[in-house]
Amino acid sequence: MTVLYVALGAAVGAPLRYLADVAVQRRHNSVFPWGTLSVNVVGSFLFGVIAALARDGDLGAGVVAGLGVGFCGALTTYSTFGYETLRLIDGGARFYALANVCISIAAGLGAASIGWTLGTALA
Repeated sequence: MTVLYVALGAAVGAPLRYLADVAVQRRHNSVFPWGTLSVNVVGSFLFGVIAALARDGDLGAGVVAGLGVGFCGALTTYSTFGYETLRLIDGGARFYALANVCISIAAGLGAASIGWTLGTALA
């Protein structure tokens, strides 16, 4: 049953990632991958909340599998982050590539920490 929860969460998260990425990127006339950064930060925040609630026993294993692993796992995208960073390097935009790496790591960890703190407060 857990696999079904993961699949259902991913079935929602993956198309939402694509649509959000496209919508955000259309608003910026830049080579910087704002769309991917946005979905990764939002997903990190949500997973932080989910993980904190799960730690305190407020969420069941099926909910964690569906929302955390499935939805957040499909919403966030390390492969696209890696590809876009390499694409920036290949295109000569080394500053943007370095900025993408630094901002993505710092913002993702920060968002997960804030989510964890919020989830702990809600529990």
